[in-house]
Parts: sequence; structure tokens; C-alpha cells
Amino acid sequence: MTSSLILNFITWNVNKDIFTIPIINHPVRWYGIFWLLGIVLSYKVLWTMLKKEGRPIEFLDQLSIYIVLGTIIGARLGHIIFYDPSYYLSNPLKIFAIWEGGLASHGGGIGILLGIFLFAKKQKLPFLWVADRIALVIPIAGACIRLGNLMNSEMIGTKTNLPWAFIFTSIDQSPRHPAQLYEALFCIILFLLLRYLWTKPILKNNIGNCFALLLTLLFSFRFLDEFLKLNQEDFENSMFLNMGQLLSIPFILIGSTLLIINNGKKHNKC
Repeated sequence: MTSSLILNFITWNVNKDIFTIPIINHPVRWYGIFWLLGIVLSYKVLWTMLKKEGRPIEFLDQLSIYIVLGTIIGARLGHIIFYDPSYYLSNPLKIFAIWEGGLASHGGGIGILLGIFLFAKKQKLPFLWVADRIALVIPIAGACIRLGNLMNSEMIGTKTNLPWAFIFTSIDQSPRHPAQLYEALFCIILFLLLRYLWTKPILKNNIGNCFALLLTLLFSFRFLDEFLKLNQEDFENSMFLNMGQLLSIPFILIGSTLLIINNGKKHNKC
């Protein structure tokens, strides 16, 4: 695992496998480790918050099951439906081969929304009350996943001569935007912003504002960052906006509409 500065560019030749598990001969990859790290850190932050609100650990454990399952199932189905449906229709058993790759963040987002809905219904809680708390930790998981993409040398950017460009040697020798790193850094900033605003009236006194702000800012940045990425599938090359941008638009509209509605009426106490 090495990276170095050559001719003002960062040469990235990190091995995506950390080690191979003996006997079963299965590699442990950085991507999986960062996924796990995102779950653990999100759990820790949520527990700190919910404990202050008087919720038992069992509440968080149940919520975590809904969210993690929703994320994985949604991300997998999102990749299958949005990016390569014909392949999986021809090879249906490959739908379950998650270890081979193929997860879509927009599908994961839809899965999270469904998980929140089902959990809120079971617990007889307002959807937006639960969504606000999940929204606070989504950027943590998002940052970890994008760092996993970086370790995998995937979701690479377009060519550039900027001094912080990365040369992904497993792809080619061209300096490129580290688009994954841009998103990871933005997610960290977004988490710090939401965490700061959480104690302020704009979020504290308005159910749904944290959730709405997350959708608006996160997917607006994703929309813009896509201009600096290579398309993931060939069919996107003939599109004015790629699939990632098209799928971001509904999230942006939902978030911005909710912000307008929420802040155009009398504040509701959380």
C-alpha cells in the first residue's frame, strides 16, 4: 500500500485487498472495512444523542437493523435497476453476489427512507422525527463509503492538471480529480454543520429541517460532483445528465420543498 507525489500529482496504487482469509481464501478489502467503520461511528453518535433523549439501547438496536438492512438491500437493488438491469435479468443469481460489487448510493437512500418509514410506523413515531436523527449521521457513513471507493480506485474523476490530482495506476497514468475524496470531505463538513446546528432553533425547533437540509445539501453536492466524474456505465455517455445526477434531482426537490414548507409555517417543537 503506497502513494507518492510525482510531478506534483499524487500517484495512487493502493491495493484494495488488505489480506486474504486462510482456508476460505477470501480477501478482506478496504471498502468493506470502511463500510463497517461508517456503521460503527454512526451507531456511536446516534447512541450518544438518543441516550440524552432518554431512549434505551434496544431502541437504537432495532433502528439500526432497519437502517442497515434498508441501506444494503436498497443500494443493491438500486444498482441492479438503475445501472445494469439487463445483466441481472440474464443472470438472476448474481443479484445476491454483493461481494462482487455493485451498490448504488441513491438506491441506498431509498432503502433508508423505507427503513425509517417502517420503523417509525412500528414505534408509532413521526417519520420526520426519526428521519432527523438518521440524517445527522448519514454524512459519517457517506464519508466512510467514499473513502472506501478511493481505496478501490473506483468512481474516479475526469482528467485534470490541478496539483492535487490523483493518478490511479490501476486505471491509467492520467492525473484525475479525486472525486471520491471531494465527496468524503464534503460529508465531513456537512456532518460538522448539522451537528452544530442541531442545538440551534433552526433544527431543534423544527421537525424535519435536519432531514430536509441533508437531502438538499448532500444531493446538490453529489449533482455537481458528477460533472467531475467519469460515467459509471457506457449508456450514460449519450446522456446530457448522467444517472447519478438524474437520481439526485428528486432528493434535492424533496429536501428543498420540505425546507420551504417547514420554515413558511409556525415552528413545530421536536
